[in-house]
Amino acid sequence: MQLPPPRGPLSAWLNDRLAGSSTRVPTITTSETPFADEDLQAALWVANELQYRGFDGVRPERQWDTDIIAFRTDLEAPWVAWLEANCRTEPTAEPVADQLRALIDADDGPRLSAYLRRHASVEQFREFVLNRSVYQLKEADPHSFGIPRLTGAAKAALVEIEADEYGGGRLERMHSELFRTTMRWLGLDDTYGYYVPEVPAVTLAISNAMSLFAIHHRWTPALLGHLAAFEMTSTLPNRKYAAGAMRLGATEDQARYFTEHIEADAVHEQIAAHDLCGTYVDQHPESIADVLFGASCALTLDNLFANHLLTTWNAEPSALRTG
Repeated sequence: MQLPPPRGPLSAWLNDRLAGSSTRVPTITTSETPFADEDLQAALWVANELQYRGFDGVRPERQWDTDIIAFRTDLEAPWVAWLEANCRTEPTAEPVADQLRALIDADDGPRLSAYLRRHASVEQFREFVLNRSVYQLKEADPHSFGIPRLTGAAKAALVEIEADEYGGGRLERMHSELFRTTMRWLGLDDTYGYYVPEVPAVTLAISNAMSLFAIHHRWTPALLGHLAAFEMTSTLPNRKYAAGAMRLGATEDQARYFTEHIEADAVHEQIAAHDLCGTYVDQHPESIADVLFGASCALTLDNLFANHLLTTWNAEPSALRTG
C-alpha cells in the first residue's frame, strides 16, 4: 500500500520521517473535535498502520522508530481525552451483558441503514461502501490483537468470533473477501487501503479508535467492549443494507457480505456479550468501566459517521474529500 498524501503538517512530518527525514516535529494543537481533524486522524492512521501491514517503500523497522512512537503517543493524547470526555459511562451493579444492552437500546443516533435501505442512490451506496472499506478490508484484525491477552473462556469466545470473521479458514467465506465482492459490484477498487486518501477524518477515526484499543495492552477491556457493541448492533442494520443493495440491483452474491452478518452476528451478539465480556469482567471486575467505554466509543463514532454522510448527502452531491 502506498503512503496516503498528507493532510497537514502532522501527517506531512510523519510521511517525511518514514522516508528518512529528521526534521523537527510540528506542534500538535488541541482540537475541540479531534474526530473531524483531517490532519490528526490521517497522521494517526498512518502511525497505526505500521502495526498492521506497513507501506510500500517504508522499511519494516520503522514500526519501532522511537521518534514515531513518541509522535503517535502525542497524537493520541487529545484523541483519548476527547473519547474519555464524550464516551465514558458509569457502570451499575447489573451484569455487564445487561449494561451493554441498555447502552445500545438507549442509543438514538441517525439511522443510516434505514436511509440506505429505502432512499439511497447507487452513488450514495457506493460512497458508503467506499468509506467502510477502510476497515472492512481488514475486518477482525484489530480485535484479534486481544487474543493473546486473554485466558480461559474469554479467549475461547474471542477466537470463536474471530474464526467466523475469517471464514473458518476458507478464503471465499472471509468477511473481507465477501466485502470485496460488494465493492466490485459498485465498480470500486478492492485494493487494501486504496480509498484512504478520499475518506473524511471521521472514517479514519473509527479505525483509529479500534487501533488505539488494539495496540495498547491497557485498553484491552475497551477492545472487547468495542467488539461487543459491533456485534450487538450488526444484525438489523445489515438486513437493511442488504435490502438497499438488492433494491439497487445487487445479486444475492453481491449482497452476501450483508446477509452473512444477519445470521452470524445474531450468534456473535450472545457470545460477545456473555461469553467474552461477561467472562472477562468476572475475571477482572475492575475492568467493567473500560468495557462499557469501548462499547460507547463504537456507538458514538458510528453515529458521527452516519451523521456526516446523511448531512453531507442532504447538502452536496458527495461526502468524499475533494482535496
